[in-house]
Amino acid sequence: MPDQPSGFTVTDRRKFTLEGDLREGASTAEETPAAKSEPEPKSEPKLGPKLVQSEPPIEKAVVNRNLEPLPAEDESLDHEALPPEPTAAESAQQDADYRASSKKLDDMISQANPTARDSLGRGAEMNFDKLVQSVYMTAALQMGAGTQPGEQPRVDILGARQSIDMLSVLNEKTKGNLNDKEQRLLQNALFELRMMFMEITNAISSNAHNPSAKPPVR
Repeated sequence: MPDQPSGFTVTDRRKFTLEGDLREGASTAEETPAAKSEPEPKSEPKLGPKLVQSEPPIEKAVVNRNLEPLPAEDESLDHEALPPEPTAAESAQQDADYRASSKKLDDMISQANPTARDSLGRGAEMNFDKLVQSVYMTAALQMGAGTQPGEQPRVDILGARQSIDMLSVLNEKTKGNLNDKEQRLLQNALFELRMMFMEITNAISSNAHNPSAKPPVR
């Protein structure tokens, strides 16, 4: 009895033969779903801590330590500039005008009081001795000198200190320019005034601790 054809066909879907060869018509594209799927496009990396750390560090500005420091607040204040120094001609002219004005004043005083003419001679001109004596008398009066007996002395201790310091500056700036008489006069004036100053400041200190004590009377 002849074989009759069946109603269906058997298809061998194996990719490889028994010997391990690739069957004809089989495609290597027919792989696992993971292999068939095309690789997904890489998305842009999101910013995150790792990305920030991977970037090169930002270089900090280097401070030049050789630069001069900024001036302090009190040093940055604007100070008035000193006026320009007068020329020799200007100084000479000013001195001549001053002497002429001074002589005119003496003439006016002589006309008003003829008896004062003698006191307006060379004895009235200022010199180093009179300068020291003037500052000395000012400081002594500021420390109560000349107070009448029984009166309470009026002491300007701060003003006296300033007058003494004026003589100290004069002593410092005239070193090597004074003769023996001028130097002795200045040193004696400073010595006496400083002794008076210390006496009064000690009395002031004692009165501060003992208000009932009386200040020294000169």
